[in-house]
Amino acid sequence: MLTRRTYNLLLLAWCFFTFIFCGRADKKTPGGPKKILVAQLAKMGDMVCTTPMFRAIKKKYPDSKLYVMGDAVNKELLNYNRDIDGYIVFEKDFKKMTGILSREKFDFAALTGPSPETLFILYLSQIPHIAAPSLEGGFSPINTRSYKLLLKLVSSRPHKIGNYAPREYLRLLEEIGIFADDTRKYLNYSEGAQKKVLQFYQEQGIEERDLVVGIFPSTGNKIKLWGRDKFAKVADSLYEKYNAKIILIGSGSDKKEGDEFLANLSPSTKIINAFGAFNIDELKAAISKMSILISVDTGPIYIAEAFDVGTVDIVGPVDENDQPPRGERHRIAVAPRKRHEMGVFNARVYNEKEARRQSDDISAEMVLNETEELIKVLNRPSRFR
Repeated sequence: MLTRRTYNLLLLAWCFFTFIFCGRADKKTPGGPKKILVAQLAKMGDMVCTTPMFRAIKKKYPDSKLYVMGDAVNKELLNYNRDIDGYIVFEKDFKKMTGILSREKFDFAALTGPSPETLFILYLSQIPHIAAPSLEGGFSPINTRSYKLLLKLVSSRPHKIGNYAPREYLRLLEEIGIFADDTRKYLNYSEGAQKKVLQFYQEQGIEERDLVVGIFPSTGNKIKLWGRDKFAKVADSLYEKYNAKIILIGSGSDKKEGDEFLANLSPSTKIINAFGAFNIDELKAAISKMSILISVDTGPIYIAEAFDVGTVDIVGPVDENDQPPRGERHRIAVAPRKRHEMGVFNARVYNEKEARRQSDDISAEMVLNETEELIKVLNRPSRFR
């Protein structure tokens, strides 16, 4: 059985053999590309941060067909996004994926993050023009030697680690004449989801004038977890001081954290438990109706940003400059530190003890202070539309 190293070496050899006959994937389509692929294989929050690319492409080339490639969860996330014409679910099956991409005959493909396996597939699918990021200014364990070698076969654009990632993604589009700096995020949901959520809110007695605060006490990457007792303290305070309508959100994989949050609440705090109540389409609609979402740095925070909902992002070990929401409607809770332990392209190699400290040293009072500052600037027009 082939090792991963041997497998990659064989694919590299195949790529460079193909190069002899096909050359570099830097061939621009006269008049601009007609069919475009954006490959984003990271998690939900990263995909939301890629949506400015979709809008920029459609603004420059409104008649083009735009496809996105990513995991199955993000397909649900991007459903009803008006900028996207198709979605390809990525599978770890080299032959299958090259077959799919070859048949689609894309003119241009952009890969948002280092991935030698994905760049192998894009190049060997004979897409004539491919753009991929060349990382600068920091460390990433996925910026491998194989990936750096493959960059010689395609067009590359610099991605400066530590700069705002959604803006850095946009640089890939400079290869097709798009020079954009608008990093607004875009999501949408179905009419059915809106109807279900509005009915749910009505049944829970939520009115237009209410301060509606969503709390998501979990995360996919458990090193970013923040104390559920602290989440509970924040909820208790907001309920007591503002009579806020507190909505707990989460799914089956978050049950442990959800139960711990509920166990730490004051008996007098009323919680609207929407745990497991919504699919992803409905979750987007539910978040869009909130005033504020409080969470660690994970997918729902970015969904809230896309709908202009106020956020308090408990960044823990994450680089606060890398990707978390920015602007007047967004606040960040971060503990004192010399440097962050994790970033967009480094969620694997870090000091676990220090990463845990960077989460643990964020107090409930710090999060409450950020939330109360946010409440002062929020205009709360009706979101029940």
